[in-house]
Amino acid sequence: MAPIEIPTVVLPNTPNQLRVPAIGMGSAPDFTCKKDTKVAIIEAIKQGYRHFDTAAAYGSEQALGEALKEAIDLGLVSREELFVTSKLWVTDNHPHLVVPALRKSLQTLQLEYLDLYLIHWPLSSQPGKFSFPILVEDLLKFDVKGVWQSMEECLKLGLTRAIGVSNFSVKKLQNLLSVATILPAVNQVEMNLAWQQKKLREFCSANGIVITAFSPLRKGAGRGPNEVMENDMLKEIADAHGKSVAQVSLRWLYEQGVTFAAKSYDKERMNQNLQIFDWELTKDDHHKIDQINQNRLIGGPTKPALNDLWDDEI
Repeated sequence: MAPIEIPTVVLPNTPNQLRVPAIGMGSAPDFTCKKDTKVAIIEAIKQGYRHFDTAAAYGSEQALGEALKEAIDLGLVSREELFVTSKLWVTDNHPHLVVPALRKSLQTLQLEYLDLYLIHWPLSSQPGKFSFPILVEDLLKFDVKGVWQSMEECLKLGLTRAIGVSNFSVKKLQNLLSVATILPAVNQVEMNLAWQQKKLREFCSANGIVITAFSPLRKGAGRGPNEVMENDMLKEIADAHGKSVAQVSLRWLYEQGVTFAAKSYDKERMNQNLQIFDWELTKDDHHKIDQINQNRLIGGPTKPALNDLWDDEI
């Protein structure tokens, strides 16, 4: 079976108009078994996936790097065909630690460069003291100007092809844009049918920032039902198209012009997630989807939660 060709999205805020695959494969933090990671990544590459998303904090960089190396050695894909994203953790979110942190990620991933490097959270904490959730008493002042200058240095050094952020609100993006010489290419945030991020989407679009959605299918474990996958109205839309709720959800994201990272080890679900590019949602579908109750799932990485982390309205 030939791999599916995944459409790409232009990153306007990159020198050479870099393109990122519309759908990527996430690795947070389900990838706990190295063997399973290798099998899943190699299978994903065979099916057509080219974007792989990781982070220093996920603990998956080593396994992902080994899998990608094996796939390249097997001739399944070239490095130039891949798009690899990783992220700067809050303990290294200090101007003097950014470049060393990226070099460490590259060493762990066995790569010479990343395609995209993101500030994981708009927070800084005590260097060398990893904890999750992050204890509020360990937080330090986030030097957004100094850190972003170091991110720009990573780009100039050729350690990454693009730089961006994750979990930034409109207000925090505005603060960043006021000090940035090179604008962020991407903002990776929670986005799904139950948290559609309309205000953030509008702001990012106006400033050439592409959104990458995480939790595109929502998770409900320990928090009640999954407000996307268990939505009766979405099941009706899916049935009308002969598709699954997951496919409807991912198709909606694609039609918003955003990219997204889905996670699955299951071979069939991996394939199903790619079957979203040859059909469209109707105007009526979009009208119904607009009526879905909106609430944020991801509260933040700290304990206790920060009141000002999310400082935007829907």
